[in-house]
Amino acid sequence: MRRGYEMEATFERYQQATVRLDALIEHASAPADKSRDAIRQRAELRMGRLRRFLERLGNPHVRYPIVHVGGTSGKGSTSTAIAAVLTAAGYRTGLHTSPYIQTAAEKLQLNGRLIDPGTFADLTDQLLQVHDQWLRDGEEALTYGEMWVALTAFFFAEAKVDIAVIEVGAGGRFDLTNIVTPVVSVITSVGIDHTHTLGDTIEEIAWHKAGIIKRGVPAVTAATHPAALEIIAAEAALQGSTLIRIPAAIDVLRTGADGTTWRDGETGAERTIALGGRFQARNGATVVAVAHVLAGAGFEIPESAIAQGLRAVQIPGRVELIHDRVPVLLDGAHNPEKVAALAADVPLVLPTGDRGRRIGILGVLEAKQADEMIRSLMPVVDAIVATSPQVLAKEPKDASVIAGIAREAGFLGPVHVEPEPRRAISYALAQVDEGRQDSILVTGSLYLVGNIRGRWFGEREIVLQQTSWPRAMVNPGPSTSD
Repeated sequence: MRRGYEMEATFERYQQATVRLDALIEHASAPADKSRDAIRQRAELRMGRLRRFLERLGNPHVRYPIVHVGGTSGKGSTSTAIAAVLTAAGYRTGLHTSPYIQTAAEKLQLNGRLIDPGTFADLTDQLLQVHDQWLRDGEEALTYGEMWVALTAFFFAEAKVDIAVIEVGAGGRFDLTNIVTPVVSVITSVGIDHTHTLGDTIEEIAWHKAGIIKRGVPAVTAATHPAALEIIAAEAALQGSTLIRIPAAIDVLRTGADGTTWRDGETGAERTIALGGRFQARNGATVVAVAHVLAGAGFEIPESAIAQGLRAVQIPGRVELIHDRVPVLLDGAHNPEKVAALAADVPLVLPTGDRGRRIGILGVLEAKQADEMIRSLMPVVDAIVATSPQVLAKEPKDASVIAGIAREAGFLGPVHVEPEPRRAISYALAQVDEGRQDSILVTGSLYLVGNIRGRWFGEREIVLQQTSWPRAMVNPGPSTSD
């Protein structure tokens, strides 16, 4: 009984800490000038402020080597897989990913386990105390993003990691994580996304991504667009950095919800990553190249650790198969490039019976190109449930607008509007026929996946068990808001 009380108290402290961090979002005012020049100036000011704050903490971000991973698509999977390989090689490995799916603890991991909730609360308390003194000294308040980067750096230093893998938030050149000097920089891909801050063209976006390449630091890229590669190569040359390119053609042998196998272009050997979707072969090949760069820098990473790490990697909400009345595939594809790649593999990772229907639950943020995403999904879904992701401080696209876009695009199947995500999955499950071998696909936003994933995995269990796959699953009944 006492153990249960202590766990509840710890979870409550964790929740209070996340509320205090979230308050940094709520207290921030929306800037009036949203021009790209103004965005750039604000970014440079934020990075300068963050560097000064980190100085107060003793510059924790320079106490351990770092792998810095950016890109439009694939950076979360690639970061997680690199960390899994390093853990398999025996290194005490920190991992920072962003955004989280269900709970903030997902963003900070140590050797594959989420940060201990008591440690999270303690470190948050310490940093906010430093921040209080910072404000008393006349400094400007940190933003939510700045505080999170500081928390990440501080956690890894306190945990005495051997190495950390840090995922870029968005862009790269002016992303807050770009205050680090890594041992290797990684750019997974370059595609159209975050156009309001990064630009409308591949060339503009590639310039931002290439900004994580540091002087004399080797870089690995899996980008395939010629214009993007040209800009990345030019930045590497400017910085005197060796650039390793992943070949455009990857020989994918097979894929399914349980993983993807490809043939190594150099050795001819088969390699497998425990993530579904043909695009994961490209991420896996990137991980192998990064491991070889690290080995050249003095890290002992045997081939057995590479194979073990690739086969052990798990990441919630990326081609994640849930077994309910029918198979439910969760994938947080949130831009046209990701959705198109997912749609191409849906018949392989989410097969249906000969008479089976595939119901798509779709929700996106207001800033996303919903029309392109819907057109990619139309050939692989037979019905659509339009909904709206629920997330703090970001505007979702109205579910009825998504339904209208589907109709305008020529989708002929049933379209149902259910703005509340948990009700949307309840509705979809009520429509399926197990005997017909129907299935459900949830996509369009990581936030939507997080909303719906809570039907099977509860935040409390995730936090206290320090895993996105806790042993005790919540009751998969209807939402309390039904």
